[in-house]
Amino acid sequence: MTPAERKRAALLSGPIWPPLVRMAVPTTIAMLISMMMSVVETWYLGRIGTVELAGVALVFPIYMLTMMLAAGSVGGAASGATANAVGAGDQARAEMILRASIRIAVVAGLLMGLLFWLVGPAFYGLLGGEGAVLEAALSYSNILMAGLVLMWLFNMISGILRGAGDMVTPALLQALVSLSHLGFCWLYIIHFDMGIEGAAFAMISAFGVGTAGLLMIFLTGRGPIAYRAGPVSRALLMPLLKLGSLAGIQAVMTILTTLLVTGLVGQLGAAWLAGYGVSARLEFLMIPIIFGVGAALIAIAGANRGAGQQARAASIAWRGTAATTCLVGIIGLLNAAFPEAWASQFTDDPEVIAASAVYMRQVAPFYAFFALGLTLYFASQAMQTLGVPVFGSLLRLLVIAGGGALLWSIDAATPQNLFIAVAAGMCAYGVVVALGLRFISWRPVLQPA
Repeated sequence: MTPAERKRAALLSGPIWPPLVRMAVPTTIAMLISMMMSVVETWYLGRIGTVELAGVALVFPIYMLTMMLAAGSVGGAASGATANAVGAGDQARAEMILRASIRIAVVAGLLMGLLFWLVGPAFYGLLGGEGAVLEAALSYSNILMAGLVLMWLFNMISGILRGAGDMVTPALLQALVSLSHLGFCWLYIIHFDMGIEGAAFAMISAFGVGTAGLLMIFLTGRGPIAYRAGPVSRALLMPLLKLGSLAGIQAVMTILTTLLVTGLVGQLGAAWLAGYGVSARLEFLMIPIIFGVGAALIAIAGANRGAGQQARAASIAWRGTAATTCLVGIIGLLNAAFPEAWASQFTDDPEVIAASAVYMRQVAPFYAFFALGLTLYFASQAMQTLGVPVFGSLLRLLVIAGGGALLWSIDAATPQNLFIAVAAGMCAYGVVVALGLRFISWRPVLQPA
């Protein structure tokens, strides 16, 4: 039996926790390191001024959308398809998925960058950006949009590696991207004194380094899946695009939720917008933990589904989800208990710190529900049951939008009340996704795995 065959056999019949932990840890560490890119950027810009922080806060949802689509949605669909192919022992199909993923990344990255370059002024204006804040947002955004294709390529190709069971290589390259970003931030923002524009150049330069490393691995034949030039069959591409589009709806709903909250908070002033922007970074930092386990679930549950072991795949999904829900929930409770600690790391402005603290007290205690819904979303990519998670995201958006509209209509749109609506949306999301999958999509009785 070859090493690859032994690895596949362990995923299909061995104990669940050892491979789950082994696969989740490197991805979680790498993603936490990657999220430090956002933290480093915030630290540098916080030293420049509140206007720069507020400007980047307007663009941050677009950065989130790119990462969620390329790594978690479309990239996750490709990763799940790769895991299914590996579980079925179909190497040729896995190679074709790789070719399709590269083409999708190039097209999506170019189109998305062009779209937000064209509509940027109107888009950020709708979010409440005006004057110096809007100018700062456009200075950052116009440069970042030119490099979105690099973010798409890096995350899509990394997803293929993870779907094939290789979690270490993407983790090492993500660490390289993050370390490069640290150096580029100093070079552009401090040494060349480029301000907020330097922050954008640092981001795309770092992803350029990571993408070059990934392409080198595949082009030299060192990846678990060989890259061979050739066609992509319509029979593979269309289902992959369909699944990726459905997964993308989840990401779009998540970003629309973030944009909605950004727009609502933006009406309260620059200090509240900056405070929310800093707080949202912590929420964003929960995603690496969820994604780390979620990527492992895609690989392991996906391989079992590909091998026809549906009950074992679902059992693996529930166990991994329980772990992330508990861990993220604890982090949320700690930040609610010490609400000023996070923002104090990035700014000395007392108004921004106070605004962030209000968000932490109202929303952080409910991070567990966010983790519950999002981890099950990743597992659903492996199980190809994305309908319920997408509905859950829509419900979350409607709860926050409805709550915000009601609060404004009765002149009760205080920050505290708006953040309560955000917390209610999180709770609805997690509960509905869990119940929907348990009693609808994954209804068959789970067998011991």
